[in-house]
Amino acid sequence: MFSEPDDPAVVDRMRAAHAVACAALGAAPGPLAAGGTREAWGWRGRTLGRPATGPYGPGWLRVVHSSVERAGGKLWTGPEDAERLVPRHVPRPRLHLVREWAEGDDVYRAELYDYVADGAVSAAPVLGEAPRLTAAWWSGLRTAIGGLSTVRTERTAVRQAYLDRAMPRYLDFLGRPVPTVPPAWSTAHGDLHWANLAGPHLSILDWEGWGTAPAGYDAALLYAYSLAVPETAERVRRELSDILASEAGRFAELVVITELLQSAERGDNRELVPALRQRAGEVSGPGG
Repeated sequence: MFSEPDDPAVVDRMRAAHAVACAALGAAPGPLAAGGTREAWGWRGRTLGRPATGPYGPGWLRVVHSSVERAGGKLWTGPEDAERLVPRHVPRPRLHLVREWAEGDDVYRAELYDYVADGAVSAAPVLGEAPRLTAAWWSGLRTAIGGLSTVRTERTAVRQAYLDRAMPRYLDFLGRPVPTVPPAWSTAHGDLHWANLAGPHLSILDWEGWGTAPAGYDAALLYAYSLAVPETAERVRRELSDILASEAGRFAELVVITELLQSAERGDNRELVPALRQRAGEVSGPGG
């Protein structure tokens, strides 16, 4: 989740769109949380989610915005594809209703989900403090990652062309060539960070970008977003050791490090850069 956009025009436009979505789906804004209505903003105000009460009872209503020329594609259809293709034993809120509409050059998509009573483990993707999660939660996460990895799909979360272009550039500080072809591919959530995981009862949120990726990608991403809290980073490595200790897992770590170093250039999660660079050296060195 991200903070409310700085541009008040974006805030007003998205709140107005959310009201339109409520009317279109026969829903009403949900009850107030402590301190006011709970809002979950996406990157630069691209999405806005809020509790809602609709025809299926308590729910979560999320509105996505796009320009006309960029509407459609992988991110646009990800939640619907997940509802249709990902088995129910992978825990996530069910998607009940979808509506789309256009206003001039703007296109909106409304998605009504089951309400997840347990909040996200973290308010931000990068973990700030060690969460208290049960052994059952970790076991469920391992099962979910494993079950998702076998789902057959034509969706793509990470492309080989990106690896060929970006890995040599962002890992050049290692001073040695790095491979760019993964040992294996599998299906991944694609954005498995702490703001997309609910607890203490496990639920995986935000299925926009799921698809095929280097095997081990989800585990590697969660580990990278844990590096600011060494206690939890170690727990991730221990709980997902069968993935992260493998050749594929080590390669997936380099992929994730590449992506996060690139996003840090744009100002995202710069606090992780020293730990990411250190980890890249450890993963790519002798013994990995």
